[in-house]
Amino acid sequence: MRIDDVAPQEGATRRARRVGRGIAAGQGASCGFGMRGQKSRSGRPTRPGFEGGQTPLYRRLPKRKYFTVINRQNYTTINVGDLSELAANTDVNLSSLMDVGIVTQDDGPLKILGDGELSVGLKVQATKFTESARAKIEAAGGTCEVLEPKPTWHRAPKVRGA
Repeated sequence: MRIDDVAPQEGATRRARRVGRGIAAGQGASCGFGMRGQKSRSGRPTRPGFEGGQTPLYRRLPKRKYFTVINRQNYTTINVGDLSELAANTDVNLSSLMDVGIVTQDDGPLKILGDGELSVGLKVQATKFTESARAKIEAAGGTCEVLEPKPTWHRAPKVRGA
């Protein structure tokens, strides 16, 4: 299917209204635009945002150089080098890191970054790994398990009439 194959359904469109073709046609003389005023003139539609000469809204608002991301995902980040002080074959996840005291607060799902060196094999469970972090953990004899992130919605939507 191509874009030029797309067409509205049969009967969904009507032909354009032919205005200014005499009073018998139904839209003669002023063509349904009334007698006088800006909205009755030829070349009539004002540009989008026009407010009758008042400084329009798009000029009154300040121009910002950045836009905040609406649903930004925050992660609890930790470097591979911070895991080197743990014992070998330890299960590493967000709750175990908080118990040990390497991470002090839960800012969201755990993400492992690749800065530093690792010499012990660990079983790391996190939501995301950088490529360098994954390579360093597996080179030290450890494993990387990717956890599914929890859904970000807070509550079920309200249903009308329930």
